[in-house]
Amino acid sequence: MEQPEMPLVEVAQGTLAGTTEGECVVFRGIPFAAPPVGDLRWRAPVPAAGWEGVRLATRFSCASWQSLEYCKAVGGGDPGRFSEDCLYLNIWAPATSGEEPLPVMVWLHGGGYTIGAGGLTPYDGRGFASRGVVLVSVNYRLGHLGFFAHPALEGEDAAGPVYNFALMDQILALQWVRENIRAFGGDAGNVTLFGESAGARSVLSLLASPLAGGLFHKAIVQSAYTLPDVERSQALRKGISLARHFGLQDATAEQLRELPADVFWQLEAPLNIGPAPICGDRVLPEPMLDTFFAGRQHPMPIMIGSNSDEASVLSYFGIDLAGQIERLRREKRFGLGLIKLLYPGVKGDSELGRQVCRDMAFTTMGFVVMQAQQRIGQPCWRYYFDYVAEAERKTYANGTWHGNEVPYVFNTLLLTPPACGYVNERDLAFGAKVCDYWAEFARAATSQSEQLAGELRWPACTRRKDRTMLLGVNQQARFKIINRFMRTRMQLFKRVMKHQVSLD
Repeated sequence: MEQPEMPLVEVAQGTLAGTTEGECVVFRGIPFAAPPVGDLRWRAPVPAAGWEGVRLATRFSCASWQSLEYCKAVGGGDPGRFSEDCLYLNIWAPATSGEEPLPVMVWLHGGGYTIGAGGLTPYDGRGFASRGVVLVSVNYRLGHLGFFAHPALEGEDAAGPVYNFALMDQILALQWVRENIRAFGGDAGNVTLFGESAGARSVLSLLASPLAGGLFHKAIVQSAYTLPDVERSQALRKGISLARHFGLQDATAEQLRELPADVFWQLEAPLNIGPAPICGDRVLPEPMLDTFFAGRQHPMPIMIGSNSDEASVLSYFGIDLAGQIERLRREKRFGLGLIKLLYPGVKGDSELGRQVCRDMAFTTMGFVVMQAQQRIGQPCWRYYFDYVAEAERKTYANGTWHGNEVPYVFNTLLLTPPACGYVNERDLAFGAKVCDYWAEFARAATSQSEQLAGELRWPACTRRKDRTMLLGVNQQARFKIINRFMRTRMQLFKRVMKHQVSLD
């Protein structure tokens, strides 16, 4: 890689010029797909065209259409401009590197598949680049532009139906990385795919997708949820309802593609999309959960975990936590008495609901994936994140909110508002150690690994070993290994989650 003031690299499409920022080089807004507009809307993405001369890669691209205020409030900050032309990626790499190619980490942002962008401040890749990692962040189509089914679109793709256009975007981005990342010093044979919330759910979906085999070699899953995938028939009914909402009783594909790109994100229930992909296309032929229950995921090392107050996000979907306990009491679908036995000392429906919803919707996913990994003889590192910055402990009295681990993982606490205003040296030191673990996983984890180096040796969950790393203990900066963490709860919730977890 050349290293002048404006570094240049050659990729398959042409020459890119980035920026040098300290010990890091950054390339922003790299097109990996043709703009999915006009006749390319609601089709599998196609590779980006080439260009003549030098293309400046110094600014983040537009994000997919979404709610600006919602993303600023809960999605990680200001995503910038919006456009249907949004399929770009960003790369951070060390400014100097040796002969050996470096591990690569590809980040899929969260946001319920309706908000977010790869260029948001918490996802700045300098922390990973300083640890000898090439970090890639990816934009993908959101909302109905990313997940849509309608009878008029059936049969357009000779290879088979596609409804999960956002997942296809991610797959094409991984193919671009495989072809081009060596130009940035990265190792195309050592790619870790990771993401949080909907990004984590995407990682699980690609672990289950026959189209993603061989495109990545390790996976990190942060706060994925157990909501079931949307059935194809349900998605088609919603597509018909959406078209009729816009006055298209017997919509053609042409009429659907003529709808303005900015009208979809504004739709409210029942016409909005939920935070789960659609099963029944060639991306996800079967539900993701079924794949993991059967141990049919792509074999590779996985790290997976969740936070101590994941129920914080459920209020944004209108879920009454205390009401969930009252619902159990009223419907008697499985014993509330048993639930209380599993949560000794927890008083009141509100607190019990917070913990039950957290574990059923989030914590159990780590248990499911661990058992799936054990079934196929692959290592799994489980974590439970329970650290809160010292100045925030009254605000986040119940623990780490959904998504609050991200600036620790990226070591971007000083960049991420509002935390950047009051973090101290102890908070920063803890974040650096968490980032160290993620980078070490990308660098060193293999299918034969049994532990990760770090502040505390982190053993993998191999066959008959159920071990969880506590990243923070009671919100304090400690690391601890727990055997059989919440195992009795997890065994129960794994059996019932398909029937109990929904946004209804």
